[in-house]
Amino acid sequence: MKLSQFKFKLPEDKIALYPAKYRDESRLMVVHKSTGKIEHKVFKDILDYFDDKDVFIFNDTKVFPARLYGNKEKTGARIEVFLLRELNEEFHLWDVLVDPARKIRIGNKLYFGEDDSMVAEVIDNTTSRGRTLRFLYEGSHDEFKKALYALGEAPLPSFIRRPVEEEDAERFQTIFAKNEGAVTAPTAGLHFSRELMKRMEIKGIDFAFVTMHAGLGNFREIDVEDLTKHKMDSEQMYVNADACRIVNSAKDEGKNICAVGTTVMRTIETAVGTDGHLKEFDGWTNKFIFPPYDFSVANSMVTNFHLPLSTLLMLVAAYGGYDLVMEAYHTALKEDYRFGTYGDAMLILDK
Repeated sequence: MKLSQFKFKLPEDKIALYPAKYRDESRLMVVHKSTGKIEHKVFKDILDYFDDKDVFIFNDTKVFPARLYGNKEKTGARIEVFLLRELNEEFHLWDVLVDPARKIRIGNKLYFGEDDSMVAEVIDNTTSRGRTLRFLYEGSHDEFKKALYALGEAPLPSFIRRPVEEEDAERFQTIFAKNEGAVTAPTAGLHFSRELMKRMEIKGIDFAFVTMHAGLGNFREIDVEDLTKHKMDSEQMYVNADACRIVNSAKDEGKNICAVGTTVMRTIETAVGTDGHLKEFDGWTNKFIFPPYDFSVANSMVTNFHLPLSTLLMLVAAYGGYDLVMEAYHTALKEDYRFGTYGDAMLILDK
């Protein structure tokens, strides 16, 4: 397929700047693949579509406060530093993005905090915006991480055009977030409240947890028209024996398996064996899913409404069928659904 087939006009005011007041009260569009029927619900109604022993697969990655602001030595210029991942614990080395990048060269020092208490030195250029920083910190690794994260803020995507607020620290995180390492939230999981998950448990629905540390590659622009030539950024992922057991036994019993979000779908499609069963996995994936694609594990998925030309939209179109998903997006725009990370949700059912 071609990149231009995923272009649509998304007015700025359709992008959600804030989440729904309650997690499980965002809107939910239900799309039935077999009939093309579209229903309009509230998210907590998702319970009506699943039964005893069905399985939901969640991504339990935890977002860390990856965006911080520092000042360049001598000039005092304000620099945004986006933490991507820690490279070395002992030497406090981090892979980061800097903006504006043209001002930041090897050997420069950056100062963070009102009292300049945290200092970092640029020791390498990795990409046009990428740098390796060594933080000059005396103390244990735990103390360093605590001090560093205290300076950071929730890394909201750039299309949410407003300053980060206090409540974002909680709302840009799923309630089941456990394994730290993501720089953006697995957005479909944001709709699940404790109350809803309790009601799902009471109904007998099982939960399986996998981990994919969602990276900025989810928002990177695609610069090729031929999608087969696009390369995804690699993301770290884990699938443990427990998740395999829960998912595989449900599959063998003919139960419904729901992938919560595009990161979960990419994780399970990376870790699936030729027999259609989930396998344990500990490594990295750069799997890019776009139409046409045959899915092996889940027979339903929850996802948000994504931005035009995004790899996230392409995966959803691969799962729901290109024509049906684009029709659903057209309906969402007409019916005033909210798009993006803090927006409304879609449930795609095979039947």
